[in-house]
Amino acid sequence: MGKVVHVISHTHWDREWYMPYEKHHVRLIALVDELLDVLERDPEFRSFHLDGQTIMLDDYLQVRPERKEELERYIREGRIRIGPWYILQDEFLTSAEANVRNLLVGRQDAKPYGRWTKIGYFPDSFGNIGQAPQLVAQAGMEAAVFGRGVKPTGFNNSVQQSDSYESPYSEMIWESPDGTRVLGILFANWYHNGMEIPVQDEEAARYWKERIAAAEQYASTPHLLLMNGCDHQPVQTDVSEALATARRLYPDTEFVHSNFEDYVRHVQSQLPDTLNVINGELRSLRSDGWYTLVNTASSHVDLKQRNATGQTLLEKVAEPIAAFASMQGEAYPHHLFTYAWKTLMQNHPHDSICCCSVDEVHMEMITRFEKSRQVTEAIIDEHAEKLAARVNTSCFARYEKALPFVAFNTSGWPKQSRITVDLEVERALLSAGKAAELIEKLSSLPLSSGCVVTETGEALEASTEDLGVRFAYKLPNDRFREPYYARIIRVSFMSDPIPALGYCTYAWVPEVKSAETAATSLVTSPHSMENEWLSVRIEDNGTLTLHDKHSQQTYTGLGWFEDTGDNGNEYVYVKPQGEAALTTKRLEMSSCELVEESCGSATFEIVHQWKIPSEANPLLQNEIEAMVPIMERKAKRSHTTVPLIIRTRVTLERGARLLKLSVSFNNKAKDHRLRICFPTSIIADTHYAESVFEIAERNNEPYPEWVNPSYCHHQQTFAGIDSDTAGFMVSSEGLHEYEVLRDGQNTIAVTLLRSVGELGDWGVFPTPDSQCLDWHSATLTIIPYSGRLSRIDAASEAYRQSIPLVVRQTEVHSRELPPTHSWFHWEGEGMLLTTVKASAETGDLVARWFNASRRHTVLAIDSPAPGDGVWYKSNIMEERLQQLDHTAGNPIHIPVRPAEIVTLVYAQPK
Repeated sequence: MGKVVHVISHTHWDREWYMPYEKHHVRLIALVDELLDVLERDPEFRSFHLDGQTIMLDDYLQVRPERKEELERYIREGRIRIGPWYILQDEFLTSAEANVRNLLVGRQDAKPYGRWTKIGYFPDSFGNIGQAPQLVAQAGMEAAVFGRGVKPTGFNNSVQQSDSYESPYSEMIWESPDGTRVLGILFANWYHNGMEIPVQDEEAARYWKERIAAAEQYASTPHLLLMNGCDHQPVQTDVSEALATARRLYPDTEFVHSNFEDYVRHVQSQLPDTLNVINGELRSLRSDGWYTLVNTASSHVDLKQRNATGQTLLEKVAEPIAAFASMQGEAYPHHLFTYAWKTLMQNHPHDSICCCSVDEVHMEMITRFEKSRQVTEAIIDEHAEKLAARVNTSCFARYEKALPFVAFNTSGWPKQSRITVDLEVERALLSAGKAAELIEKLSSLPLSSGCVVTETGEALEASTEDLGVRFAYKLPNDRFREPYYARIIRVSFMSDPIPALGYCTYAWVPEVKSAETAATSLVTSPHSMENEWLSVRIEDNGTLTLHDKHSQQTYTGLGWFEDTGDNGNEYVYVKPQGEAALTTKRLEMSSCELVEESCGSATFEIVHQWKIPSEANPLLQNEIEAMVPIMERKAKRSHTTVPLIIRTRVTLERGARLLKLSVSFNNKAKDHRLRICFPTSIIADTHYAESVFEIAERNNEPYPEWVNPSYCHHQQTFAGIDSDTAGFMVSSEGLHEYEVLRDGQNTIAVTLLRSVGELGDWGVFPTPDSQCLDWHSATLTIIPYSGRLSRIDAASEAYRQSIPLVVRQTEVHSRELPPTHSWFHWEGEGMLLTTVKASAETGDLVARWFNASRRHTVLAIDSPAPGDGVWYKSNIMEERLQQLDHTAGNPIHIPVRPAEIVTLVYAQPK
């Protein structure tokens, strides 16, 4: 058969980028208005691809509700193609569950229109995750289309010629770590190779000769893809006339105004047997390394931390808490979760969460993060209080004035942790008297010493702080608000292990002393501490020497800081040529003092008083304005300095196999990057990092084509390195960029801050707010372990640490739930739990894991009480696929492939 040119009309719609959202929004309204008019007047205009994201429908109808009927008609007719996503996310900087919610919300939004495009569409993701084939296959898709990852891409997305393509064709087989395969289609000539098609014969002849030849260069079949559009490109209204010209000029070539589903079907029918199989992550590693755009992971770290917090609260706390409450008969607030997720995901488009946009975009992102978080916290508060009210606390009735509280552990593993909770000793309604009188009365209440007791009456060591009288209010569901004052105490103690997916109940009781224990202080000297598993010494330069008693490994020089200049932009880090990095390795710490020692933990604070260059010299601004390529910039750091005071708190807890770090500083410098570094001295050629539904293994040395001195990577929450006998992991929240230094020590360097002053890319866009001149803080966890066979155990610890406990005060009462409880149990070597929630479509309980190992394993799970429901094998779209047989009282055993994503749904009886 002859050549078939598939022209797909589209626009790539960055919701916000080089203009703030509302300015892009105005242009979107004009674009869709024009599209609807074209579809009405031109029956030959067959199809328009609405960029694979349903949020464009919401954004349009927010302003144009009167045109909904037209829009719906053309979608149902297949002339406007929508989905599969809600937004076009950055895959690496959004969590595993956020990637799934993106598909679920996209399908949910498309459902009323009767169509959902089943194509894995990744046109401009800054690299593609390794598990994407498994995700799209589980969503019922057979192909994924993407723009980056397997070819060199240069400035302004220019296509670079190279012999280092992973595939000689634009078509390839893309395989996930679990073995799932889909057809992968690369925009080998980018997604604008068919834009602005000429109508006039002479211009059209030149155009088609060039564009067809370019497409044929990479196509493995006679079906050639030309994308008729680009970033924010208006509809080409005369495309039908332009195609008529093409058909007249090239009678032996078929020109089709096409869509992705038809195009993929035709390509699949003629694929050769010689397609390359590409495995896992697509990160353009066979390139010079300058335009992989990995350094977007460290642009506006503060916003990425807000995102990480929002995701964790939604998917790891609010959804499980609400799911547990629904199992007790409470309504699951699907509508609120959809709103909270949509609001959060509006910050997940690649130009938003990557923070490679103008300052106005980042300012609006803060508002969205806050809105989503506030809704999430309201959900947590309501359902935690409802559950706490159902817990039987009558075991504390024997204590006078007992203050019971329930600690919920929504992680998939038992968790022992230091708990700090504020408790109301007594409250007085504002309606009962004047404020001053109530305050005086509450303030005069005598507070005796006391302790925390368990349900069995065991007394635990606790510290109690009197916080005085505070104003508060209650909002009953059946009457007007109730303002009141309350006397508050703050109680801190080390908990017993709290069951996974469950809770424990405690009470603070006055005039009871904790039992005498033989426990000794963790502090062993003015600069050291030790527990059962670890010993820590703080050296004169502020670095840590850590000894792991289990593996008998000693790590030295941990936690030094590195600061370098940055001549780059929000996309790319560029160290000034010829300049050496500044470090604290030879800088004596200003102070080190014990700031807390109580209740089974100890904390030292280390202070570094450092002076660093205040900014780049004036040449950098001239180079930015002249659009000098970043690799050619000659600017140096200024000789003027500003203070950088770094406070690092180091905490060790009794029984813990990890060390917690909290770093804070006030950034007063511009044009620089700050990292914290951990030399491991572990001999290995590869390292690993948590990615989306996998622990990805990566080479320490780049490919020969790589010339960028920096070799940074993405992580979700942790990265590490191990051998047969030793392992070292660094976990953090919202710090997505790390590098394993090629320094002979396999040092793990985690980026804390990157300050730059321009967006970059195709124009001059100053971004002074991206210098991040403000207070910053970060939390990190050091997890040493005994070698690669224990890697998943360390990952489980990182997951457990990242999920906060939820603690709620309640009353002494007799209720249906026991004082200690877990809603269901699971086991599985190598398995990591990522979600517990309720399905929006069926109401089923949903639980999802992935096999973090590269070995076959078995997942065992029991049924939630009372156990008369049914478990089904499912997929990421939460569909009931296969009923799982089990007998009452016995767990179900499910075989799991290496790296497989496993979703189970539990249908409760009606």
